Amino acid sequence: MATYAIGDIQGCAQSFERLLEQIRFDPASDRLWCAGDLVNRGPDSLRVLRCLKHLGSSAQVVLGNHDLFLLAVAEGIVPPRQKDTIHDVLDADDRKELMDWLRRQPLHYREGAYFMVHAGLLPQWSIDEAVQLAREVEVVLAGPAHRTFLKALFHGTAAHWGPWLEGDERLVAITRALTRLRTCTQTGALSGFSGHPEEAPPGHLPWFRIPHRRSTDHTVLFGHWAALGLHIEENLLGLDSGCAWGRQLTAIRLEDRVVYQVECADRLHRD
Repeated sequence: MATYAIGDIQGCAQSFERLLEQIRFDPASDRLWCAGDLVNRGPDSLRVLRCLKHLGSSAQVVLGNHDLFLLAVAEGIVPPRQKDTIHDVLDADDRKELMDWLRRQPLHYREGAYFMVHAGLLPQWSIDEAVQLAREVEVVLAGPAHRTFLKALFHGTAAHWGPWLEGDERLVAITRALTRLRTCTQTGALSGFSGHPEEAPPGHLPWFRIPHRRSTDHTVLFGHWAALGLHIEENLLGLDSGCAWGRQLTAIRLEDRVVYQVECADRLHRD
């Protein structure tokens, strides 16, 4: 039995299937952890979603910003953009079933000494606090008010996180941190920066470089930052190696940290 953590698939179904073949993934005994952004940019988001849903309890996913965007498009809250590659999902006969499954997936996953999230954690959050905050959003997203929340996420203001926030403003701030964070200030103010860490805006650092970060008691697994690439430290595993940009899709076997990679097999370019 082995557990494999995998980075952003982003609709690169052929690469994903090749990686599963390389690790000889056996759903009867192995487990797959996916760090979000299952869809968009690659050519076959539908195939990726169907595969992960079919794997059932063998696959554990967390939601990324592209997954939330798909849910908002499916609800008619935002239109797809020219560069988006999610029309196969939107046109599928099983669209409703897939969307119901997707919005019931969590924003976090904790098991033992591991904590998985799509983008990162604000420096002032402990793991226990991050779990509770993520659950606030997950309950709403899986419930009858999910459409109101998604509307606020994509049309509301981007509030700086503070424990005093309430309602949709609070849920949006939590979600943006968990699914979009790359660099921030020491007080946790996000930037929209997506480039190489050494080019971060003045006053901003990679979230995991903020002094006195409170989440160092777990190994944090995350994706979202293709420019960072595969990043391995003692208590940190950055898994997005840029498959959607023509690079690699990566899996790490957690028991011994062996790295498996396949070159991008999905050549549709997404800018």
